[in-house]
Amino acid sequence: MDAIQLDHVTKLYRVGVTETRALNDISLNIAEGEFTALVGPSGSGKTTLLQLIGCLDKPDTGAVKIKGQDVTRFSANQRADLRRTSIGFVFQFFALVPVLTAYENVELPLLLNGTKPAERRERVLGLLQAVGLEDRAHHRPDQLSGGQQQRVAIARALATRPVLVLADEPTANLDTANGQQAMEIMERLNKETGTAFVYATHDPRVISYARRVVKLQDGSIVDGGLEGA
Repeated sequence: MDAIQLDHVTKLYRVGVTETRALNDISLNIAEGEFTALVGPSGSGKTTLLQLIGCLDKPDTGAVKIKGQDVTRFSANQRADLRRTSIGFVFQFFALVPVLTAYENVELPLLLNGTKPAERRERVLGLLQAVGLEDRAHHRPDQLSGGQQQRVAIARALATRPVLVLADEPTANLDTANGQQAMEIMERLNKETGTAFVYATHDPRVISYARRVVKLQDGSIVDGGLEGA
């Protein structure tokens, strides 16, 4: 089954009388469990595409479906609910809450979802162990390296057992060794959990981890846009 379906999606940005077509008639299916890279030069539409898939924005035309649900018909509150329960995010700058420990950052989406305390604890500790940070559970972000912060962010993205995880340039602020470790962890957790991962990058080393590569140029898919399995 497809985790994501985009049907003839177009996204325009308008500043005064100037109109920019960020995405042009995009159709793309991504199956459950895929590990997909969105690649292309700056301005090709990668981040805009992730924002639409992540229900952070709406297209001007076309439909975006998550697990068969047409989210373009959802209200802002419905999209927020879907993000909270079904979509995980990994950001370039980690986006951890600075006053919370690693444990508390991973626990936060479970608190927002009303998960019971015993289940929260089991899941948070399991995820911190999965990313190799069980011994850093009570450290705040400023007590962690950049690589460790990104591993906390990966754990947090998987806390709610989402349908998919979206990552925008997840290794851009990491050195080579930490970037490789982050990608290896995401690849392993993708296989273990069956969660679909879609990440945007222009780094050839990061692209090499993908089992599917979708190439964008000037807001259009130029390669790899075949239907998901």
